[in-house]
Amino acid sequence: MDRIKALQRYQDLADPQSQPRYTGIPTFFRTPYTQDLQDVDIGLIGVPFDGGVTNRTGTRHGPREVRNQSSLLRRINTATSTNPYALARVRDLGDAWIEQPFELQGALREIEAFFRTVRKAGAVTLAVGGDHAISLPILRAVAADGSVGMVHFDAHCDTGDDYLGSRFHHGAPFRRAVEEGLLDPARVIQIGIRGTTNDPDMWGFSRDSGMRVLTMDELHDKGWRYAVEEARRVAGSGPTYLSFDIDGLDPIYAPGTGTPEAGGIAMIEAQRMLRGLTGVAFVGGDVVEISPPFDHAGLTALHGANLAFEILCLLARARTA
Repeated sequence: MDRIKALQRYQDLADPQSQPRYTGIPTFFRTPYTQDLQDVDIGLIGVPFDGGVTNRTGTRHGPREVRNQSSLLRRINTATSTNPYALARVRDLGDAWIEQPFELQGALREIEAFFRTVRKAGAVTLAVGGDHAISLPILRAVAADGSVGMVHFDAHCDTGDDYLGSRFHHGAPFRRAVEEGLLDPARVIQIGIRGTTNDPDMWGFSRDSGMRVLTMDELHDKGWRYAVEEARRVAGSGPTYLSFDIDGLDPIYAPGTGTPEAGGIAMIEAQRMLRGLTGVAFVGGDVVEISPPFDHAGLTALHGANLAFEILCLLARARTA
């Protein structure tokens, strides 16, 4: 097909990912946009939804800004020598946008249907939210054939229950996922948990069900390498989901989120932990809770894009294992 822009000197710039990073229409990591699922191994999907937020809204704007900031990233992860685009056909599948966003449980069913369609086509999914409520419908699609383990980075366990009349908010997706048989709690680790609560047993469900809760204090005392060892031990060799709530990072790295908690994970620690999980049988992942209205200079979205890239590398390596 003829191009409107004719290349005169640098023929390698025919690849959009090689073109100047301030050019082009933003997609996740400047990957091709498509809604044709025939040639997709890993689908990058925005989920612009914050109907499950309990306080500060704004995460519906997260996918658009992460796409913008992801233009800054190049193709090769120099720390792990991984080029995910050489290992898999990676495509931006657009947004799992919600037709009826004001009906919470119906909205979650819409998200589930979108991801089931992509999974049925044989593609692995990496989602950018959106609030953490979106992980439940995604897990309904990912774990349709049997429960999975999970490596979960967060300031909060998100295993709460009813809140202000709903059991399906961003503080409860993983309790619901266990109850629905989507998660095997014995293969779930939650890393970076901290902050204040009004209920002394707020995250009791996590411990009582058998999840490994690795608090921020324990992570700080024992280090990121220990966290990697624990995550690999807990996840084992079975299919595993990866969920990264941006508020797991310290607010100095991620001010743009609805529920910031002081004393969190440093960005380099997050990167080292994710890189240390290479080889785990990941079958999907998400990065959630990026809220651009509370961000500064695109910092949170930039870090979210970098975390998503690390997860993309893990998914690409898992496909070829």
